[in-house]
Amino acid sequence: MFSASDVKTLREKTGAGMLDCKKALEETKGDLEKAVDYLREKGIAKASKKSDRIAAEGLSQIYTDGNKAIILEVNSETDFVARNEEFQNFVKKLGEGLLKSNAKTLDEAMEVTIDNEKVSDLVIAITAKIGEKISFRRFNIVEKNDNENFGSYIHMGGKIAALVVIEGGNPEVAREVAMHAAAMRPLYVNESEVPSDVLEKEKNIMRQELLNEGKPEDKIENILVGKVRKYYEEVCLADQIFIKAENKETVTKYLENNKAKLVSMTRFEVGEGIEKRQENFAEEVMSQING
Repeated sequence: MFSASDVKTLREKTGAGMLDCKKALEETKGDLEKAVDYLREKGIAKASKKSDRIAAEGLSQIYTDGNKAIILEVNSETDFVARNEEFQNFVKKLGEGLLKSNAKTLDEAMEVTIDNEKVSDLVIAITAKIGEKISFRRFNIVEKNDNENFGSYIHMGGKIAALVVIEGGNPEVAREVAMHAAAMRPLYVNESEVPSDVLEKEKNIMRQELLNEGKPEDKIENILVGKVRKYYEEVCLADQIFIKAENKETVTKYLENNKAKLVSMTRFEVGEGIEKRQENFAEEVMSQING
């Protein structure tokens, strides 16, 4: 029904103990996603912030030109290659080249010509030259108006990149918000961006958790209001407490104090959501011997 590897994965996602993870998998017939929800409902684990963290190497960078900016992620198999000057130059060439294009999707970007070569061919060429798989994973081209400012921040040499647009204010204020976004991992700009199905799932988990805590059923919806507010404060950039605030002011309030308003945010974390290959050399050797 489930394996030891599933238990290990669930422990990494939730931080719960082995026995709790085994019970959760038994109760959910080996469904990992449902097992995470089960543990959260029991109050054993909170929503894990590690479940979609780095699982591949590479770089995420930002390039701007006037009122146009691009944020992109290019993956490599090893961090060694990510630190290679040739790989870094390739990312720069790709970013600056695509910034001049009107590509909206990855398929369109692959057809863009840079220095008389299609992006798809450039990726194949750098893969052959470096000797490990290079993958152009994602990008976002953002345009702003003259009364708006870009704010960009690159963390850990390109492991995390955050690009924001604010109306009013100045570039330094925008950069402070980008730095906050890089550090605090918001999933959405504001409450209106949270998909209804995502919010409903969270509310159902909250309800079950409250029931398991013995809260009266007729009080749960009232308690839920505060818990949903707390959820927004965790996942929405506009509602988060500004990282440099001394008086617990939100990002929105910080911007208001600087005569600015949040317009958009894009945040890339290298390898986010990619399942990293788990190598077990002992198993690999045994399989070769037995084969």
